[in-house]
Amino acid sequence: MRKYDKTNFFKHTYCQFEYKELSVLQEENIHFKSKSGSSYVYTENGVYRYSNHWGRVANCRWKLNGITKYQNQNYYVGYAKWTDFYSLTSEAKLFGLKIDFETKKVEVYKPERKDQLFNLTVVFKKKKEVEEVFKNTKWMQYHEEEVEVLQEKIIKQILTSNKSLREIKLELS
Repeated sequence: MRKYDKTNFFKHTYCQFEYKELSVLQEENIHFKSKSGSSYVYTENGVYRYSNHWGRVANCRWKLNGITKYQNQNYYVGYAKWTDFYSLTSEAKLFGLKIDFETKKVEVYKPERKDQLFNLTVVFKKKKEVEEVFKNTKWMQYHEEEVEVLQEKIIKQILTSNKSLREIKLELS
């Protein structure tokens, strides 16, 4: 597995930063400020990022955990250890999906258990398909099963098979 540090963490990586209070940066010196206004403070073990944009960041996907009501354009501080960064092109199967059927939220995470693991490319594709199942339910009204039951069946197939959402839909027809 590739090792990340201040010289390469910003090159095609995925990372989940943990929210920190702004006060943690008051004593620190800014080591780098990007053109988009994000500031970075490097430590021996990781990096603090002060920014108003998270998610897709240049050629990276960086998530900020710990914010209950995230608002784009508000500045937040996140911290990640160097070991929390992963190559977006890695074929290593390290990630899973957390699915909350009540709130209809889907989240990429790094599980302890080793079942239903995917590489980053596949996990983001499956996440998109699950979000589609939650969002577009009109076609499900023509089936005998309740929408929620059908959603759960479809999502289980997305997670446990190599079939695309389109293939799963065709089988249901």
